[in-house]
Order: sequence, then C-alpha cells, then structure tokens
Amino acid sequence: MHRHFAFADYAIFIIYFIIVAGYGYYIYNKRKRNEHDAKAFFLAEGTLTWWAIGASLIASNISAEQFIGMSGEGFFLGIAVAAYEWIAAIALIIVAIWFIPVYLKNHIYTMPQFLKTRYNETVALIMAIFWLFLYVLVNLTSILYLGALAINGITGGGYLHVIMIGLAIFALIISLGGMKVIGYTDVIQVGVLIIGGLVTTYIALTVVGEKFGVGSNAIAGFKVLMHNAPEHFKMIFPKPTGSSSQLEVDKYLSFPGIASYLAGIWIINLNYWGCNQYITQRALGADLSTARTGILFAGFLKLLMPVIVMLPGIAAFVLYSKGMLPQLVGGKDGAYSAVLTFLPTGLKGLSVAALTAAIVASLAGKVNSISTIYTLDIHKKYINKGADERKQVLIGRATVFVAMVLAVLFTWNDLLGIGGAGGFTYIQKYTGFISPGVFAVFLLGMFWKRTTGAAAIVGVIAGFLFSLLFNEFAPQLFGNENFIYTAYSNGKGGYEIPFHICMGLSFMFTMILMIAISLAGPKINPKAFELDKSMFKLSPQTILLISLTLLLIMALYIKFW
Repeated sequence: MHRHFAFADYAIFIIYFIIVAGYGYYIYNKRKRNEHDAKAFFLAEGTLTWWAIGASLIASNISAEQFIGMSGEGFFLGIAVAAYEWIAAIALIIVAIWFIPVYLKNHIYTMPQFLKTRYNETVALIMAIFWLFLYVLVNLTSILYLGALAINGITGGGYLHVIMIGLAIFALIISLGGMKVIGYTDVIQVGVLIIGGLVTTYIALTVVGEKFGVGSNAIAGFKVLMHNAPEHFKMIFPKPTGSSSQLEVDKYLSFPGIASYLAGIWIINLNYWGCNQYITQRALGADLSTARTGILFAGFLKLLMPVIVMLPGIAAFVLYSKGMLPQLVGGKDGAYSAVLTFLPTGLKGLSVAALTAAIVASLAGKVNSISTIYTLDIHKKYINKGADERKQVLIGRATVFVAMVLAVLFTWNDLLGIGGAGGFTYIQKYTGFISPGVFAVFLLGMFWKRTTGAAAIVGVIAGFLFSLLFNEFAPQLFGNENFIYTAYSNGKGGYEIPFHICMGLSFMFTMILMIAISLAGPKINPKAFELDKSMFKLSPQTILLISLTLLLIMALYIKFW
C-alpha cells in the first residue's frame, strides 16, 4: 500500500471521509424532530430538493462495477457501450413524464405496494421476497465485493477484508440516518465522483498524448485514440457473416448492433430506472414537479458518465495495443486500475475517494431499499401489523444492520463466486433474467386497465422462464437460426443468442401471454389506476430540459454512428 500511496493521498481521502460523515451527521441532527417518522426515514418525504434527488440517483447508480466494468467494456467494445448511459438518459425522461405521475397520484411508496394496489397481495408478496433476496444476495454483495476488490487493487493489495469492513461501516453511518441523510450526502458523493472521474480521464488522455509524441494535451490525446482505434468509436456493430472473426462475433454477442435498440437495451433501462425500488425511492417522497426535475437532472448527468467510466478503458486499449501499458493485468477488467497508475501523488487519493464515493452511495441506497421493502411490505403487513412509526424506524435500522452484516459474511471468502471477470456476469444473470417479466407487469399495470392479477402472476413467472429458455436452451431445442433469432458461436464450443435479443423475445412473448389472459377478464379491471391528461402535462422549464438532453444525445449519435 505504501508503495502506491503518499501522505497527500491519505490526507485527501481522510478529508473526503470527514466531510461526508460530518455533513451526514449535520443533516441527521437537523431532522431529529422526525426521528421516529417512518416516511421521513424511508422516503425523506417532502425534504429532498430536485438537485438532491438527481445527484442521489446518479450516486446510487454508479458503483465499482460501473467504473471497473464499463471501463473494461470500453477497452473491449469501445464507445458502443456508451449506449447504456445515453439510452438511460432517454429512459429517465420517459420515467419522469409517464411513470412517476402514476406512482405519486396513487401514493405508491414501494414497488411491492404498487403490485398489491394494482393487482393483489400474492403478486406483491412474491416480488417483495424475490427483491429482498436479489438485493441482499446479488446487488449488495456484488457492490461490496467488487468495490473492495477495486480499491484493494488500486492501493497496492493485501487489505481486502479491512477495506470491505471499512466500506460497510462507512455505508452504515450514512444509511442509519435514513433517506434524507443518504440523499444529501449523495450530493457530495456525486461531486467527488464526477471531479475524481474527470481528473482520471484527463490524466489518461494527456498520458496518451505524451506517449504518442503529440504533447501533454487531452484533446490531442483524444484525437490519438480516434486515429489509432477507429473501430472503438463506432456505435453500431455489423451483423457477423461467415468471414467474421471470433472477436467480431464476441462483440456482437455483447452488443448486437441495431437489434439492441429494438428492445433489449430499453427493457434493461426502463425496468432499472422505472420499476426498481432502489432507484425510484428517491423520487417517491417528493411532489411531482420536484421529482420530475430531479429525475431529468439525473438524465442530464448521465450524458457525462461515458467520459468518466468509458474513455479511460479506450485509452487503456490504445496504450496496451502499442505495448505501452505493461501494468495491465486481469484482462479488460484491469483497464481502469492500470490507468490509475499514471495519476500523480495526491490525485491517487482523489481517485480512490471518487471510487469510494460511488461504492458507499450505492451500498447506502441499496440497504435503505432493503430496509424499506422489509419493514413496510413484510414486517408491518405479516409480522407486526400494529407497529407504530417509532417501531417501524427501529425495525428499519435493524434491517439495515443485518443486511450489511450478511453482505460482509457472504463476500468475506466470496461464497457466491462474484469475483474476477464473473462480477458483471453474476449481476446480469440474476437481474437480467427477471427484467422482461417484471417490466411487462409494471407497464401493462400502469397503462392498460384490462390487465388482471392472474396475468401478472403468470407474467412474472413466464418472463423468467422465457429468459431461461432463450438464454440457455433455445439453440439446442430450435436450432441456431430461424425466423425470430440467430445464434452465434461463442468460441467455447456452444452457440448463443445475444443477450439483448433474448430479453426482447422474452418481453414480447410475456406481453402476448399477459394480454391473452387479461382478455378473458373484465374490460376494465376494478383495481386499474385512473389516469388523466393533467398528470402528464409538462411545464415549459421541463420541456426545455428534455429538449436540451435529447438534442445532445442526437448530436452524439450523429457524430459516432
């Protein structure tokens, strides 16, 4: 550790910790009058500003797997991976215009509550239990393990368990104060994250400029990247042919060109940003105008993320391909850590602070969602129906603590097999399989009054089974090519359908099944939500922000198509 970190690095990191912890304590003391107010604890009802909501959404979204994984994908795929961020910005616009008004008008505070209100108790309970297991055993553990692994690598190694405990305690300090503390400390976290990330990208580009003899200039360094890796600056990968290399096929399997934009990437983003307790919770305690502006602000910040998490990966690829990055180990996922070795004294501390900010914010947000779902949707309904607000807050805090302890126990010796290159795969495997079904249930539940509870139960189960079928078994059962899909050689002796296409097919068949079942019920389901045009009316300021975001996305796609 001492080989990599100087006194200035330690000092910067300690200052960051003191500021975040101190500000969190200040916010906590300010809201002590709401100490035992359940809605204040879980949702920060009415107290988060639009900029706090927007910053918190980004801080919760960006974690170690984003820095390490997205940089790795930038190394492998190039700018095409930026689509995840840019389409997310459009998804956030859709959520702000059409999803959030439905939640707020119907006083929805948790995603299981939505399912109970719109469908029935059975759907709500099934999904509440599923989300708890998913959040604790997949999301919380992967954030903690990959985060500790990343920081351990950057700081010289040998301190994995110490860092793991440190991250868990840091997140606990913030999350025990409730959503208001999380929301406002996230403003600092996202500031550190963006500044640290931009500094890392700037240094990476100047190093490229120096190594290629064009001077210590970030713009010149960027031009070097475009000149030396033109294939890394194309948004769309062509469909493989018989003459395509395995590398070209592998890239297409990861991101299947135009086909990605037809379904898969939209399902991923709309389900994540619009039907996910972890994310929507930030906006559910606010009024419509504040929630909308906060979500749109997050969408605007999303445009910046590829610069922070993707460009260092492309820089690493160019340097590595020319033999100028011998410190890169561990394949594509080692790209970000390799780039960080170029940072001068002091800035290493800032980069670790940025990474820590991303990890801690994600941990705190995730554990608060676990606490909210358990307390409001399980404990209060099935274990202690008479629990007053004070009791609910205490249960919520106890749940936060237990969830974090479980995460540490499961990640201590990597019991779940998250580590190495399998981190992203691990998350995708468990969340991606369920996304088509869940999104179909939410989408039809919001906007089609005929959708029934029976259709919702079938949709959740069928969505998972269809995902399993197309991802694991379809090529063996139905052949490698037919009128709905093409499977490609994965270079490991088998054939795969690109994951995005699998999601699109799963979603389509789930929707057909749910619509067919619902047609057997009444024309208007008694539990259907009442919608009116006024819910979706936008202010001139909102239209301006949406237009600006869309114009910027359009310009980026025109440039890199």
